[in-house]
Amino acid sequence: MQRFSEDLHQIIPLLADIPMRWDGKSCVLEMKERNFQWRQMEWWAFYFELLCRDRLSSVLRMPGDRYNSVQWDATGRINWDFKSKAIKTDTNSFILNDQEAMNASVETHGEHGLIVCLCDVEYNDKDRTFQRWREELAGGRSAYQQQREKRTSNSRYRKVLAVPVELVFMRFDAASLSRLGTMRQGRTSNGKPRPVKYSVNLEQCTDLIAHVERIGEPLE
Repeated sequence: MQRFSEDLHQIIPLLADIPMRWDGKSCVLEMKERNFQWRQMEWWAFYFELLCRDRLSSVLRMPGDRYNSVQWDATGRINWDFKSKAIKTDTNSFILNDQEAMNASVETHGEHGLIVCLCDVEYNDKDRTFQRWREELAGGRSAYQQQREKRTSNSRYRKVLAVPVELVFMRFDAASLSRLGTMRQGRTSNGKPRPVKYSVNLEQCTDLIAHVERIGEPLE
């Protein structure tokens, strides 16, 4: 656990000043100006990654090491992933990274680190104003969106605001990986099934949480 702990000791104070309110339009425009993942539907998750890049570059190398098609968000003494999860949902589970890649990461370093930003979120209005604004900004629907719409008639409401509530730092080793769930998440942009990924339930795996940093309050 020494490598994880050494990275963690440096990371925690550098994330103490992250913004407390992420407005969708402002964040997307900032990401567009910086040419960083601004077209992504889950913009708020990538905005957290951008905040981590800005604040942790002095102690972690970003992007991190690569394993086949998977590139870790950061690498220090071990590899790290940055994730975001909305609170007040029906499930405490969320998807991690490629199963084969995480196995290789733990085999190489003995440990794998994860930072989860738990956020309260606000969704688009019934007229989907924010969604239409984003489509206009991007010059229309992407080919991936069009292909997805052919496969399903469902169109999720977009998140327009995110408020970070907690930062959860998790540590994985070979024993803990064997306890995780697995799932296959949708398709790639070329329509092929994505590789199997690990998933974790925060309520069922509390012993894997090394540290929790309270940073804000949920929306009323």
